[in-house]
Amino acid sequence: MTWGSATLLPLPVLVPLVSAGLTLALHRHPRAQRVISVVALSVVVATAGVLVGLADHGPVVAVIGDWTVPVGINLVADRLSALMLLVSSIVLLCVLLYSMAQGVADGSDDVGLVGDGDRATPDEGDADEADRRDVLPVAIYHPTFLVLAAGVANAFLAGDLFNLYVGFEVLLAASYVLLTLGGTGDRIRAGSVYVVVALVSSLVFLTAVGLAYAATGTVNLAQLAERLPDVDPAVRLSIQLLLLLGFGIKAAIFPLSAWLPDSYPTAPAPVTAVFAGLLTKVGVYAILRTQTLLFPSTGPGASRVDQVLLVLALLTMVVGILGAVAQDDIKRLLSFTLVSHIGYLIFGIALAGSASTAAAIFYVVHHITVQTALFLVVGLIERRGGTTSLDRLGGLARVAPGLAILFFVPAMNLAGIPPLSGFLGKVGLLEAGVRDGTPLAWVLVVGSVVTSLLTLYALVKAWNKAFWQQIPDEIAAGDVGEARLPRGMVAATSALVVGSLALTVLAGPVYGYAQRAADALTDGHSYVDAVFPGGGSLGVGDSAVEDPAVKTGEVGH
Repeated sequence: MTWGSATLLPLPVLVPLVSAGLTLALHRHPRAQRVISVVALSVVVATAGVLVGLADHGPVVAVIGDWTVPVGINLVADRLSALMLLVSSIVLLCVLLYSMAQGVADGSDDVGLVGDGDRATPDEGDADEADRRDVLPVAIYHPTFLVLAAGVANAFLAGDLFNLYVGFEVLLAASYVLLTLGGTGDRIRAGSVYVVVALVSSLVFLTAVGLAYAATGTVNLAQLAERLPDVDPAVRLSIQLLLLLGFGIKAAIFPLSAWLPDSYPTAPAPVTAVFAGLLTKVGVYAILRTQTLLFPSTGPGASRVDQVLLVLALLTMVVGILGAVAQDDIKRLLSFTLVSHIGYLIFGIALAGSASTAAAIFYVVHHITVQTALFLVVGLIERRGGTTSLDRLGGLARVAPGLAILFFVPAMNLAGIPPLSGFLGKVGLLEAGVRDGTPLAWVLVVGSVVTSLLTLYALVKAWNKAFWQQIPDEIAAGDVGEARLPRGMVAATSALVVGSLALTVLAGPVYGYAQRAADALTDGHSYVDAVFPGGGSLGVGDSAVEDPAVKTGEVGH
């Protein structure tokens, strides 16, 4: 592979993987682990920033090794994947800094992985066991976190279905470990459910990959886009439904979302934050990529699964937000809002137009940032108040006014209060629904407004109970929580909150980028032409692409 813009593409995957190996080898040197992890994710952020600029002029494609497209592995960064990579890497870096600050505040040289609810003083006979629970997991936290980052990057950049599957499996394997760190009973039970659900979704996805290869002779996304229209409609529909089922479980679309509210709240605050912000969005990304590229709603081979997706989007919104309204624990409340707002993203995808897709892309960037920030704030609330139960919290606005502001800003953003980015994204989706004009689209418009109002109600209820109701005696007396929150944790959380506000200030350029990404997605030709610059994909029996750009490993811009 020659040096050039395409040379940057493997870095977001290779740098975290190599760094994971280094941090694992240096498990007895936590300070070195911290330095390596921060440097690795900083490199990924910088690389993603460059790719965002490059991809705005056309997709960047890299062919790995000596195998030519479509036999070998190819990585593709178009506007969508580059933007998702940049946002996800920034979030991962902020969460890493938060977790390291938590570990330092807890008197450890490494990350803090035992939540405030788990830090109760053990009986004397259990002291050794508690120490082992705290010490053993942290040695593998950095390697696992970096492997998760590599899996996320690989999923976003994958140019074929099987490599996308590999990316999912890498990040899911890392998430199994992160979810159960600390070894408490609740985490093991939640992790068991999560593992079973993830394995089922992976099995469905792998089945779809096998069926796609059997029907077309390829798993390359660009080549699939050209061959699937010629496949028998029943087979093509089966492939589409299997992919949607596999991705729908990962994205937590109703009725495949019941596992999420029970799994996420048991994990430590940094782990919950990165799961809420990123893992479901990788599933949404996969749905967006395959629906626009492989199963377009217009042209040859068009499918009408969109109507089903619209119904599922509505049910995801409504059921998720009704679950949030009923919660008295702030972690579970946010977990249900997470499910609910996935419905907005599926709404934009299902409308299958350039405007709706642009609104969905903008909204996913907003939601990753805001949802992660909110879960980090909840970690601070738990640390200050000693609990996440809204019935046992109160008066935090008096004892921690800065914490009140940190919660209020992203909460109002998630609820869609103007002129914040959540409002702008929802307005884009509502406009697209009104422009569509079908009865089902109008039902989604009404459902979106109702969901937004109920989100506001649920978050205002949490705000009032946690910050304004009568302060409990134990909090006032300082018997629970900490009087002073660690600066590093507050700084990392503040960075994401400021980032969400920056997304509002820079909404014009970001939305413009999202619109250009949507235009390219709905057209589809730029992606295929970048992967096959010679003007078409290979036939079933062909084994090479006679194009100099592909042979050298650098195509696109």
